[in-house]
Amino acid sequence: MPLAIATWNINSVRLRAGLVERFLQEHQPDILCLQEIKCMNDQFPAGVFRDLGYEYQAVHGQKGYHGVATVSKRPLFEIASTDYVAKGDTRHVETCFSAGGKTLRLHNFYVPAGGDEPDPAINPKFDHKLRFIDEMKVLASVTSGVPSILVGDLNIAPYENDVWSHRQLLKIVSHTPVETNGLLDVLSAGDWRDLIRQRIPLDEKVYTWWSYRAKDWATSNRGRRLDHIWAAPELAGKLRSIEIVTEARGWERASDHVPVIARFDLD
Repeated sequence: MPLAIATWNINSVRLRAGLVERFLQEHQPDILCLQEIKCMNDQFPAGVFRDLGYEYQAVHGQKGYHGVATVSKRPLFEIASTDYVAKGDTRHVETCFSAGGKTLRLHNFYVPAGGDEPDPAINPKFDHKLRFIDEMKVLASVTSGVPSILVGDLNIAPYENDVWSHRQLLKIVSHTPVETNGLLDVLSAGDWRDLIRQRIPLDEKVYTWWSYRAKDWATSNRGRRLDHIWAAPELAGKLRSIEIVTEARGWERASDHVPVIARFDLD
C-alpha cells in the first residue's frame, strides 16, 4: 500500500469531528494534518482519532483561534514547533515518521490569512502574513539528509489558475503579487516541489477553498487553491496520486476548505 498524507483546514475540529471521522473512514490516510483546530491541547478530541486507529498525535492548539494538529497511524517522533514572527500563535507543528525504510520530516502549517486590505503599512494582519512568509524562506526540503513534506493552509493561491479570476483577484488578499511571489520564493529557496501542480497542469483550474459567502458554492465555483502539499525532490519523484476531495465542501456544516490527499509509492 502507498503512503497517504492528507491536509485539511477543518475550521474547528470539535465542531466538525463527525466530518473528520467520515473522511478518515472513507479515505484512510496514514497521516492527517489539520489546521484551524480552534482549541487548546486538552480540548482536542484525541479519543475520536485513537478509536479510528490514529494513535499518534502532535497537537499545537490555541484557545478559540488557529491551532494545528497531526494525527497518524505511524509513530511520530521529534515533535517540535516554530513560533513564526514571534507572535505566540500556534501555526506550525513538525514531526518525523518512518516510511520506505527511512526517516521523513513533516511540516504542518497554517499561514495567516492577512485580513482584507493588502497594504502592510495600514493593515497589521497583512504585514504579519508577509513577514511569516519571509521567515519560511529558510525552510529547506532536505535537512541533514532527511527529506521533508510540507502541507497546510498557506492562504495563498500562487498561480493564475489557482483562482477563479486572476484579473479580478490581483488586488485581493491571497492572490496579490507580493504574496504569490513571496510563496514562490519559499518554494524555490527550499527546493520544494508543488505536488498538486506536479499532477495538475498550470493551465487547468484547481481549487481547495470556496467562500461561505457564496449562496451556491458549487454553481458559482469561485474558488481558490489555498491548501498545499509540497515535498523534497526525491519524494516528489515517488508521488503516486493527488486527490482533492471536493465533495466534502458540500457536506453538512462543512469547512470552507476541502481535504487534499497525496499518495506516495514509498512502502
